[in-house]
Amino acid sequence: MTPIHTEHLTDALHFNMIHIEGGEFDMGSESAEALSREKPIHRVQLDDFYMAEFPVTQEVWREVMKENPSPSYFTGDRRPVEQISWYDAIEFCNALSERQGLKPVYEIDKETKDPNNTHQLDELKWLVTIKDQANGYRLPTEAEWEYAARGGKYSKGYLYAGSNKLKEVGWYAENSDRETKHVGQLQPNELGLFEMSGNVFEWCWDWFDSDYYKECASKTLEKNPGGPGEGDGRVIRGGIWGGDPRGCRSTFRGNFWPYYRHDDLGFRLVLSPSQLVVDPAFL
Repeated sequence: MTPIHTEHLTDALHFNMIHIEGGEFDMGSESAEALSREKPIHRVQLDDFYMAEFPVTQEVWREVMKENPSPSYFTGDRRPVEQISWYDAIEFCNALSERQGLKPVYEIDKETKDPNNTHQLDELKWLVTIKDQANGYRLPTEAEWEYAARGGKYSKGYLYAGSNKLKEVGWYAENSDRETKHVGQLQPNELGLFEMSGNVFEWCWDWFDSDYYKECASKTLEKNPGGPGEGDGRVIRGGIWGGDPRGCRSTFRGNFWPYYRHDDLGFRLVLSPSQLVVDPAFL
């Protein structure tokens, strides 16, 4: 069975992180449905990591950030937290890390404008960098997100995260009743990850560049890529409750400005393998 790290927030509240065994894969798509931003296919190699089986829920957000109610439009403890900006997600990762006795991943300088943020209307432009030797929670890179959605080393080549039939694994316009849904009601993918297709878009670490894949394809192998050096938006992945199937494909790429909030925008946690206690039942 896949190793699982369980993070306990209270006696009654916990969440699971699924071990994702690293490896190589062909990132992107050149199918008939693929957008130009998904091309060309390029080879990527990733180290092991852990990823949350669900997007961050409102009950988890509220417990960590002490906000009651959560900022979400569609309220419910087990619904994904939404109306979360990229900056909000970064702050949550650090707050959760500190709460759980881990070293926060992100150095957040709110006084210094990030020179790599090219969006003219972003009044925040926080300078966010990654600390050395940090072992806390973080956002996935775009490559990690796609690799996990595809099923990692256990991928069966599905169009969506866990199936070729979107209704089996994802909430979108045809089955969502135009709202977010409680996590964990549909089938997981090959790794045990739920709803990486549909429900809410999920923030990734990377800056977005529609031509970035062309740069990647010029290299023989990309190892643990972290995206381009600058941009005016951060990558989002996964599709949404009000969207169409095309946007729920595992290779679909989108982006929003870091300060942007919406009722279809949330995030999912990642953790590096160091210093974890894994549930022995899964060894």
